[in-house]
Amino acid sequence: MKIDPNSSANLSAQIAKAIRDSIVAGDLIIDQRLPSEAELADYFQVSRPTVREALKRLAAKSLIRTQRGATGGAFVNRISFEEAYSDHVTTSTLLLSMNAVSFDTACEARYALERACAPLSALRRTPDQLATMRAEILRQSRPSLTDESFCESDVAFHRALVDGADNPVLSYQLAGSIEAMQPLMNIITFSARSREKIISLHSQITDAIETRDGTAATLGLNDLEAETRGLAASVFAARSAAKHPLQPAVAPDPRAGSKHLRSLL
Repeated sequence: MKIDPNSSANLSAQIAKAIRDSIVAGDLIIDQRLPSEAELADYFQVSRPTVREALKRLAAKSLIRTQRGATGGAFVNRISFEEAYSDHVTTSTLLLSMNAVSFDTACEARYALERACAPLSALRRTPDQLATMRAEILRQSRPSLTDESFCESDVAFHRALVDGADNPVLSYQLAGSIEAMQPLMNIITFSARSREKIISLHSQITDAIETRDGTAATLGLNDLEAETRGLAASVFAARSAAKHPLQPAVAPDPRAGSKHLRSLL
């Protein structure tokens, strides 16, 4: 593990990266105790507060854990997929909201990833996951359900569909898609959405998952994507007309590719 004391990069950040790289490379293994702060300070030729800051950076990313007592210290942590979900969702949300990502790009990515799960979910889903999808459809049917709660239920429905694939890597990758992209898209499209249409499409997908028909589930997601794009196009067209009332109406583009998510929230 090495750092460059002449670099403009923060020393604690360099130390954290050096230790992280050693963990990733397997030089430091799960549950291995790291050298003490004093030993690390001597090794890197820095102060103990600098080492302490580096360890805080690693702990914030769940790469290490600390224990008190005579046998305590800093240890290499085992990161579970579930523990990593939250950071992944937060990062995905920030990337989408802070960069020029078009609605079309986000929509394309979200449904392409979810379609990869559909055949697997049809094959592997559990009765509980199917029951969750049915329960969310029932919840969405309640007239008193608020828009916010409908969107939450929408996310829960698709989360169950993805988890039905029984593939933790896919579930992790889709966490950013389902729990970051979808809420942002819902914010844009909810005002034009027909709940009855969404419920019908959700039911179509769930019926296919129940009968183990991956092809039909994929087709249902295709229909849902087309509906989502159509809703976005109508919202964009309405906003454009409101800004430029004297311009002639133009048929909405169902791909809605030029609108950036961050400019529409």
